Amino acid sequence: MHTNLLRSLPLFFLISLSFESVQAADWLMFGHDPQRSGWAMEEIILSIENVGKLQLKWKTAVKNEALALASLTAPVVASNVVTAKGEKTLVYVGGSSNHLFALDAQTGEVIWTHSFRSSSLPKNEVHWLCPNNLNATPVIDRSRNLIFVVAADGKLNGLDLGTGKISWGPIQFVPPFSKNWSLNLVNGFVYTSLSQGCGGAPSGIYTMDTRNPYRPALSSLVVAKRGGGIWGRGGPVIGNNERIYGAAGDGNFNPLANEYGSTVLAASLEDLKLVDYFVPLNWREINRYDWDLGSTSPVWFAHRGRHLLALGAKEGVVYLMDADNLGDKDHFTPLYTTPRLGNDEDSFEGKGIWGSLSAWQDDQGGSWVYVPIQGPVSRLAPRFPLSHGPNPNGCVMAFKVVMDTQKSKPILEPAWISGDFNIPDPVVIANGIVFALSTGEDVRQTKEGGIITNPGLTQLNISQRKEKTNHAVLHALDAKTGKVLYQSGEAMDSWVHFSGLAAANGRVYAVDYKSQVYCFGLEDK
Repeated sequence: MHTNLLRSLPLFFLISLSFESVQAADWLMFGHDPQRSGWAMEEIILSIENVGKLQLKWKTAVKNEALALASLTAPVVASNVVTAKGEKTLVYVGGSSNHLFALDAQTGEVIWTHSFRSSSLPKNEVHWLCPNNLNATPVIDRSRNLIFVVAADGKLNGLDLGTGKISWGPIQFVPPFSKNWSLNLVNGFVYTSLSQGCGGAPSGIYTMDTRNPYRPALSSLVVAKRGGGIWGRGGPVIGNNERIYGAAGDGNFNPLANEYGSTVLAASLEDLKLVDYFVPLNWREINRYDWDLGSTSPVWFAHRGRHLLALGAKEGVVYLMDADNLGDKDHFTPLYTTPRLGNDEDSFEGKGIWGSLSAWQDDQGGSWVYVPIQGPVSRLAPRFPLSHGPNPNGCVMAFKVVMDTQKSKPILEPAWISGDFNIPDPVVIANGIVFALSTGEDVRQTKEGGIITNPGLTQLNISQRKEKTNHAVLHALDAKTGKVLYQSGEAMDSWVHFSGLAAANGRVYAVDYKSQVYCFGLEDK
């Protein structure tokens, strides 16, 4: 690449280039890149000026049976793939009933389907906490023309992008019917995280060196004897500082016993040795109220020469950390903690921050962090200069990273808050546009709701959790102001649980519970 061009590229783009070869308009994994930024930095077709003309280009129902609340994984996209029908851009989604689908990005036609055969049977019945399914969003390795998928039996498979034939594996990666999350990939190492103890699997981060298919090395970092699930939507997050990050859910915190519940962890990339951690001072309260730091994946980003990590969770606060020194010398001190942004109810269900945070760098080098909030805004939340109406069910909050001149530390400054989302998923940013999905999911987990310490809570079953759902809606917002630029209205006719968006080549892709894949784009000229 020409030196002058390199100098003109945003720092985020250079970071991604250092890990995997980023193809033009590819979306290779959940959140676009190993840092899980959610930023489609190659996008130039969609713009603030034309996104209002977005329309549904196609909708395709694939042959997949939903299990519990799970249906399709977040889409991933690869361009210039050679198929039996010529060179195409393909959209890939994993299916909960153990399938992988490749669709033509232009027409929505299913180009190929691969059905995985399980070598074992689950010990327990399907439940919305443990659906016994293919759960992790796949990851694409362009250097080897492969897409890696963890099937329901815990085996890692590498499939040819154009044909769907298995070219690598299958090799046992994680325990069968464990609940594993979006795959990450750097230098031939595939990563995932596990939670909920499904399939008897210990919670933690797992990696496999796929460079030698005959002797793949497997490593793991188990975070707690009980609990500690890393169930943020984006799975493990990788920075350009040779570290991998994960946020652990409720569980005992005792470093002397190698137990790191309610902790943000940093480990070395290839062997997963713990190198740093941050734990909030109120970790006991977080455990007591089931506020799960693991309810979201952090986002790694660079800002004016510093490596930063941002994370929020059910409690409703966001921590901004130095990615090279998470909690300072005492492991309890982040760079900055926001006031409570949501969840005044102290609830463990459907309130606060879930899924994943996102980050963007604007043309002036300013850094932005986007936070999906479920439920009403906290009375303690800061004032946002720009507000776009009532938001009783949820919203997206945008913050700018600025310097606290007195403390010489970066902090998060409120920029704007959206109108109502029911409920928001992690956002995607493309060419100054924030794409955000209002999922329509019913996020209740119990009949009574409220605080988990209340006695007599009645857990809802799978059918009850689907009774009060609404159809999903795609929103496009101005990334700097939050102004509404587009809404998809009735275009999507079902809801979705724990998925995500992808943006590539002037198109935005989403899925729903009916196993339908949606493509939104501009009118063909």
